[in-house]
Amino acid sequence: MSVEDRVAGWSRRLGALLSVILCFEIGVFLLVFPWLDPWANNWIAELAPWLSRLWESGFFRGAISGLGAVNLYISFTEVFRLRRSLY
Repeated sequence: MSVEDRVAGWSRRLGALLSVILCFEIGVFLLVFPWLDPWANNWIAELAPWLSRLWESGFFRGAISGLGAVNLYISFTEVFRLRRSLY
């Protein structure tokens, strides 16, 4: 195994690890932030009255939190895939 192959392997693993961290952070943010007070104090909610009602709807907040849960699922599956490739 040449040095270039080893470097390429570790580069792929590092890239996968960084994508796992990014997916995890986005997932936690999308899961938690819609239910906090700053969610309603946003310029998007003030664009139009119908958009404000949608923005503050529990269904919309739940959908955004669902996207966060999907991101967390992706990050955990990638962690286990990455862990299998190390051994």
